[in-house]
Parts: sequence; C-alpha cells; structure tokens
Amino acid sequence: MKKKIVLSIFIILISFLQNSCGSKRISKKIIVASSGKIESLDPARANTLKAIQLISSLGDTLYELNSKGELIPELASGMPVISKDRLQITINLRKNVFFHDGTAFNSNAMKFTFDRFKRIGTMNYILGNKIKSIETPSEYSVIINLNKPSSSLNGLLTSVNLTPISPTFYKQYSDKFLNEKFVGTGKYVLTSFSNEVQSIDPYLNYWGEKPFNNGVNFVGYSNSSSLFGALKSKQIDVLLSNSIDDSQRKSLNDLSKNKQFNEGNSPFTELSFISLKTSSYPLSNLNLRLALAKSLNRKLISEKVSYGLRKPSRSIIPPILKKDNQELWPKYDYLEARRLLQKENYCNGNILKIPLTYRSNVPADKLIALTWQEEIKNSLKDCIDIELNGVESTTVYKNLSLGIYTAVLLDWTGAYSDPEAYLTPLLSCNEIVDGICKKGESVYSGSFWGSNKVESLFLESEKISGIKRLEKLVEIEKIAASSIPYIPIWISSQKAWSQNKISKPIFNGAGIISLSNLELINE
Repeated sequence: MKKKIVLSIFIILISFLQNSCGSKRISKKIIVASSGKIESLDPARANTLKAIQLISSLGDTLYELNSKGELIPELASGMPVISKDRLQITINLRKNVFFHDGTAFNSNAMKFTFDRFKRIGTMNYILGNKIKSIETPSEYSVIINLNKPSSSLNGLLTSVNLTPISPTFYKQYSDKFLNEKFVGTGKYVLTSFSNEVQSIDPYLNYWGEKPFNNGVNFVGYSNSSSLFGALKSKQIDVLLSNSIDDSQRKSLNDLSKNKQFNEGNSPFTELSFISLKTSSYPLSNLNLRLALAKSLNRKLISEKVSYGLRKPSRSIIPPILKKDNQELWPKYDYLEARRLLQKENYCNGNILKIPLTYRSNVPADKLIALTWQEEIKNSLKDCIDIELNGVESTTVYKNLSLGIYTAVLLDWTGAYSDPEAYLTPLLSCNEIVDGICKKGESVYSGSFWGSNKVESLFLESEKISGIKRLEKLVEIEKIAASSIPYIPIWISSQKAWSQNKISKPIFNGAGIISLSNLELINE
C-alpha cells in the first residue's frame, strides 16, 4: 500500500512539473508507462519485454538487424569475418566508446560479458553450446571460437541479453546477478531504479546520435484501467499496448485514427499460445492434445477478445520470418475433437477435466480462457470441462519447470529476428527419455516435450544457410505441429500511443520501442 502511495505521489509530481512549466516543458522528461514491474535489469537474467525495452536504451549490442534482417554494426566497427571452416568469427570493435562508469569499451569487456553470460545466463538457448571460447588478440578485436559451424550467428551478435557491461562495475558480480543497476554503453544512463519506476537520463559521452529528448521516466501501473485513464487525462506521455485490455486497445486505435493520439506499431512478433504438459496423463495422450487443439476457435477468440486486432495463428513462427505463411498446426474442428475424445472413451458421461492456468495480470489471458471455456460449453460440454485458475505471471514463470500446470497460457517474443528464436526456446531439449524432456528449454516452457529427430534437425540447420536452412526449421515446426506440445492462438504486434505533443513511437524489427526517438513537438 505504501509503495502505491509513493508511486501515485511520484506520478502526480511529474505531471505537475510538466504541466506548470509552459515553454520550459522541453527540459522535462517524457513519461512512458506500462503495467507490471521490472524484477531485474541484469541482461544475463532479464526475460520480460519490459526489461528488454529498458536495457535496449541503456546498452548497445554488437549489431542490430534492420527491417530486411540484415546485420548493421553498432559496437562492432564492421561486418564479422568468418573463417573458411566457419569455426571462428573475428569482430573488430568500435573505438572511443565508454561505459557509463568511464570504463573503456574494448575486447576484454566483450569477453567478460560473454563469459559471464555463459556462466550464469538464464536464456540458455541464445548461446546453447555454440561458443567454445573467446579470444582477445588485440584491444579492439575479438575472436569467437565455435564448437561447430553455426548459421544462427545473428542471435549471438544482436541479442539484448548479450549487451556489453562494464567489467569494472560488475567485477563483484561476475558469478551473480545485479538486478537493480545497469552500466552499459547506451544512449541513456540509469539514474534511479525501483520495481515500479525507473528513471534514465541521456548519456552525455555517448559515441553515436544523442536522444531526441531529455530523459525518460519508465513507470509501471498496477492495472489496465489506471493506465488507460492516465493517458486520456495526460498524466503520462506514452502508453505501451502490452499492458492494457483489448477493448481499450481498440478504443485507442479509434482515437488515433481521429488524430487524438499518435499510434506506433511493431511487426507481428509476439506469439500467444497454450503450453500443454505432455509428461503425464491426461495430456501425455496425443489424441487428447489433438482434441484440445481442435476445440480452440482462434477466429472467434480474435474477434471477441481483440476485436480482430491480433491475427489468429496456427504457427509458432511469425509470418515475417517465413517465406510463406504456412499454417501447420491443427485447425478448429469441434466435430473431429468429439470423435477423438470418444475414441479415448470420453463424452457420454465421462468428461475430460482440464485445469487451465492463465496469468491474472495479463488482461487478454482471462478473456481468452473464458472465451474458450464458453465455446467448449456450447459444443463439447458433455466431453470437456475447462477449469480456470488465475495466477500472477511471475509465479507462473517460476513454477513452469516444476510441471504443476496441466495447461497454461503464455506468450513469447524471440530474443532476435530469426525462426530459431521461436523454435529453440519451445522445442529444444538436452536430455530426452521416452519422448519426455528431462533437461532443456521445453522444460522451462512447461511442455516437457522432446524429440530426437528435432534435435538432429537443429544440428543440421546450423550447417546450412539461406532458404535451405529455413526449410529445415520449417520441418522442425511440422514435427512439433503433429505432436502438439503447444496450441498457438494468435500473433500480435506491439503498439504504443503518445500524446500529440510527443512524436509517433517507433519500433525496431524486434518489436522494441526506441525511447531515444521520442521527441517533444509543437511546443
């Protein structure tokens, strides 16, 4: 309660200062708001979109991907040089770059960052077992030695989780997380941090183009209604859409068309899906998983929950990352679902009870769950009973690998713009016993599904590139789609709305908003 009061006072104070300064408003910070908290700003631990948004402003990556998926040097001074055997990557680094604590950025800092992530990083799939070692042949050159040739280098070179950090500042944290501070090379410096409010100022010694504003206050609200009200009453300058109800998203979309707000959109990169625990009955039974998948009416859910603003999807790879929009996963067919359930001796007095967990603080989750539950009552009530259970998202994430959720609503945005960034975190497994994953990424996604064939295809995909590699990755998705460890629901774009006095929000190809491009206009 005390925290909420302090947060309210903070927001009111900022609003007062902004509204009372007249022509001096240019010297004040822009308030960007979303829901929820940031638990950690450590790039070795951060896994939420909100944390990644902020880290992207406080640090730089070696490269970025443009809208065509091409590498653009950032902290690298040129393109990577790959050896003939494809086991070494040589990268020359930009000179005269300094971390926020004054430490020089160089090859030792890059090695420190990679080695630290390899030891303690939670997003294991980014590195996997790709890197053998890091060499520093000179002050501004690094050599990445690979265990085997890899065609997924973009993930290594563009991932926000591998944002270089100051080896001086993090010296005492080389083997443990530093959650409430961040010292990188980015356009902004972190000036204050709490779980609810983060404040950043422009970094005066930044090597590149300076921000178009004089700083940002990143504020977290407790619920969708307060966020929506804060934007309409002009208490905040920018609202991120992943934080609000879809009815309010639709309202803001309409208001933007009437020029009352500026709306920015990212590509469709956020996947929403249901993770099914395949390691124990009832969902260890493929026919029952297939029946559930065929009972989900994506079109109805998209229309009723998102007013058509989110695209129904029968794929776990975003359309922009495939040459065609193949829909590989089972489509809605409740009659076929009934036939499958009857084959497994359900219906006619024997009802399959499925506990469905949704994240109570994610507005769309409950509506998806309720809509699916209602659809099943209309068409399959004598066969399936969906029992709903709302749990706060941080608790869900902590418990996923424990196997306590039979079915759980989740979403995922890849850490980099590549199909592998969607397939690996959901499907890869390091230890498989009788089709059940005992150790690996699919444990952390709650499905516990594993396939030796998929693992061999992942290895094969690392040895090829271009269209042949993409075909191999699509083959992986086909195998998963026939086994149904997940039920994809829809694919969403990130949206942001700004007041008319603020420039239109801009997103990069990975769905990250550019805070540095937010600018006061018409004043």
